[in-house]
Amino acid sequence: MLADDPLGEALHFLRVTGSFYCRSELTAPWGLAMPDWPDCLWFHIVTTGRLHLDVGSETRVLQAGDLALVPHGQGHALRSEPGAITPDVMGLEHEFRNRYAVLRHGGGGAATTLVCGAVRLDHPAVHHIVGVLPDVIHVEPSGGLQAEWMQSTLRLIAAEAASLRPGGEAVITRLSDILVIQTLRGWIETDPAAQRGWLGALRDRQIGRAISLVHRDPARDWTVAALANELAMSRSAFSARFTELVEEPAMHYVTRWRMQVARTWLAEDGATVSEVAGRLGYQSEAAFSRAFKRTVGMSPGAARRC
Repeated sequence: MLADDPLGEALHFLRVTGSFYCRSELTAPWGLAMPDWPDCLWFHIVTTGRLHLDVGSETRVLQAGDLALVPHGQGHALRSEPGAITPDVMGLEHEFRNRYAVLRHGGGGAATTLVCGAVRLDHPAVHHIVGVLPDVIHVEPSGGLQAEWMQSTLRLIAAEAASLRPGGEAVITRLSDILVIQTLRGWIETDPAAQRGWLGALRDRQIGRAISLVHRDPARDWTVAALANELAMSRSAFSARFTELVEEPAMHYVTRWRMQVARTWLAEDGATVSEVAGRLGYQSEAAFSRAFKRTVGMSPGAARRC
């Protein structure tokens, strides 16, 4: 049975894949330059102290208990104070522990401790969600049940980072992943920008259901008429409303979704081009390859090697 909440269904499938996690023990003056990793989402959790976060021309001051996301993976700087030198964080000496690193850096003054990371979000829906996010999402302590839950999680991360008991690294990384997803959910539920485009379309009773149908069964021989029929709408009314809300024609969306799913299967499942073509309902590998290259900008074979 199709879910009554297409937005919730899309968020349900988001999965975090950690690329880099680091606990930093910093003393003023200090600065860190975080590299530009376009496919990743950076997060910074301040467990003690304070810092300045510079992303482009924007500066945020983060206090203990704050969390900041840099969703587009762009390079940015963290520093104890304006003007502090920011060496490349990857060029500093770390103590590596499997997927987790410990960094100690600075001039010996006031202390700040952080839990930072760069993660990837795995699901074709990610391209739609991340594309509409701002350059920085800053979560500060505030009222409400969600804020209380997040602050409790942040306090637990801070306690684990301070003591690092056996298994503490696993606790920190998994709680960090949950916080990333929860922060995205909170932004989507409250920010006016999330009411437009693809995210806004998911909230529409009819168009949201059409999107869910495509997501659940991308291999089906979808046409505008078939989707309109599922919604008991006229073909013309459905086509116009879909284009208005999603900001692209329905069949363009169907093809693009299929190719995003295909790219995931090729890269992560190890499926062959022929297998993916068949799973998506294409009658020939050549037809699938042409559609893939036209949409993604590279051949399926090249995507499989990425």
